[in-house]
Amino acid sequence: MRHALLAATLAAAVGAAGLADAKTLRWARTGDALTLDPHAQNEGPTHTIGHQLYEPLLIRDMTGAIAPALATAWAVTEDPNVWRFTLRQGVTFHDGAAFDSADVVFSMNRAKQPTSAMKELLATVEEIRAVDAFTVELVTSAPNPILPANLTNLFIMDQGWTEANDTVNVQNRAEGEVTYAVTNANGTGPYILESREADAKTVMKANPNYWGIGQFPLEVSEIVYTPIQSSATRVAAFLSGEIDLLQEVPVQDLERIAAAPGKALRTGPENRTIFLGFNIGDADLKWDDVEGKNPFSDVRVRRAMNMAINREVIQKIVMRGQSVPTGVIVPPFVNGWTEALDKAPAVDVEGAKALLAEAGYPDGFGVTLHCPNDRYVNDEAICQAVTGMFGRIGVKTTLDARPKSIHFAELRKREVDFYMLGWGVPPFDSIYVFDFLVHTDDGELGSWNGTRSGDPAIDAKIKAIAGQTDLDKRNAMIAEVWATVQDATLYLPLHHQVLNWAMDESIDFPVQPENTPKIKYLRYN
Repeated sequence: MRHALLAATLAAAVGAAGLADAKTLRWARTGDALTLDPHAQNEGPTHTIGHQLYEPLLIRDMTGAIAPALATAWAVTEDPNVWRFTLRQGVTFHDGAAFDSADVVFSMNRAKQPTSAMKELLATVEEIRAVDAFTVELVTSAPNPILPANLTNLFIMDQGWTEANDTVNVQNRAEGEVTYAVTNANGTGPYILESREADAKTVMKANPNYWGIGQFPLEVSEIVYTPIQSSATRVAAFLSGEIDLLQEVPVQDLERIAAAPGKALRTGPENRTIFLGFNIGDADLKWDDVEGKNPFSDVRVRRAMNMAINREVIQKIVMRGQSVPTGVIVPPFVNGWTEALDKAPAVDVEGAKALLAEAGYPDGFGVTLHCPNDRYVNDEAICQAVTGMFGRIGVKTTLDARPKSIHFAELRKREVDFYMLGWGVPPFDSIYVFDFLVHTDDGELGSWNGTRSGDPAIDAKIKAIAGQTDLDKRNAMIAEVWATVQDATLYLPLHHQVLNWAMDESIDFPVQPENTPKIKYLRYN
């Protein structure tokens, strides 16, 4: 029943925040969070569930603007290498433990561990120190003007709970590790974990002691989150009223949903670009039919494949207009993006064949393309389309589409040679892309650089950008790195995603550019 009552004690506790009517939100999207460990995966759906349970120091609201969360103020001190954060007082974790600076120091040091997927965000941070119970300072190796923007998905854990449950170390998901923090949570967030069935259902109840009562709508008292991989099943569940909020609306069903009585469709641009990556660095590939050589190591091959992609066909046929073709792996939201970078190469099949022949592959070659089938909008269909496009120039491409849980684990372990990836940019700055996707994978930076390539000169420039406070000089350095990336055809950009959320017409909830619904902001009409 959509308007189910909570227990009288909970209704009384949160009634002042508008929860006395006790609304249950039934919410679905394609995939589930990969883990509840807040530092183990840097992945959109994982962060989305995390934002209901945990909180960072700073948050991006539903417009994408940075807003206070567990920090109420932040500024650079008289020392340009030190950022000071004033913490919110009177906050408790779900188990009742008090929040203070010790939890921040503990959590950020935890997020810097080798198995953490969040460590790049703190790469310039040399020390996290507590000045007093509600003041924390982050000491950086050089001035870092965008450090606060790096913290919006970096969640704070309770030190005592984490230690008591033997989960101080971040989950090593690549090796299949499961810890207490993977299936349990104890944050300061607006919702408390009630039950968790991975890939099936997660139930969260309103936090009666949440510090934000009276500051946010908090009109949802219970969240029932259900990942549904099948597009047809998701849409059927929504249209029948079993689901109230639906993400990743299939593009082929947009018109039907928009026309359905009692339903609403919200659309907006997403801070995410979809692209293909290559194994450039290895001497030989595992997933090809060329013995003793790596075709992708030759830039002419990469340029040929870039010229073979018809992005407009993908936009019109596969995406039904719900994408923006691009020539760069960064969306227009982000500092460093330019119209010139965004321009994709013209489709030129004969020119691409000539480049392949020049590189020593006049008859082409065979390779496997690994893609997720439950992460991005029409991900498997996009991959099916590009395999045909590559076939036209002689690159015989076999598609292997599988769940994101397998795809991302194998990508992180460098077990694939040619792959699809989508990348959002939470700090809205190019350095985030460089740190994760361009810098050499050295154990500190480059954790998602599946190209197995790197350039010491570019690495040095990326680190220099992080400490450059003169914005004109910084932007010039960013442009230089992008010029190198584009000239090398390091990746094959496809398009920027367009977001479509479907919801019951009683819901007032704008599309958030990171595709991260924060349910505490949701209102009912």
